[in-house]
Amino acid sequence: MANMEKLKRNYGEVLWTGKKCICGLPISLTRYILTETSLYTKVGLLNIKEDEIDLYKITDKNMRFPFGQRIVGCGTIIVIARDRDTPEKQITAIRHPREVKRILDAAVKAQYDKYMVRGRDMVGAALGSGGADLDVDSDGDGIPDMMDND
Repeated sequence: MANMEKLKRNYGEVLWTGKKCICGLPISLTRYILTETSLYTKVGLLNIKEDEIDLYKITDKNMRFPFGQRIVGCGTIIVIARDRDTPEKQITAIRHPREVKRILDAAVKAQYDKYMVRGRDMVGAALGSGGADLDVDSDGDGIPDMMDND
């Protein structure tokens, strides 16, 4: 119980948390934390690397059930997002992946409703993830450089 209090203090309201499983056992140093607003991945013991994706940026979700994971009751959820540093996130080898995906779907939908994001807002979202910023206005005239013919 103290661990959940610590997570709540650091991340806010936690909807789900889980670890990457190895041979069906959650003994990995990779932890996934799903809150009302974000999906976090923490990796490491002494040196910790943490990554975050805002839920309203998620555009698609896929599931994979490799044989080795399936025989121990695990699966992988692949999240595609409009995020520059992490356009694809794999929630690898987690227990009860279908249940986790349902929780993730509900949280993403709540964030879409909160920010009024719809499918039409996602059109062209993948274009900006290639590294080049398409809406740069280097001369400050209010017209993005890719549309500016001057």
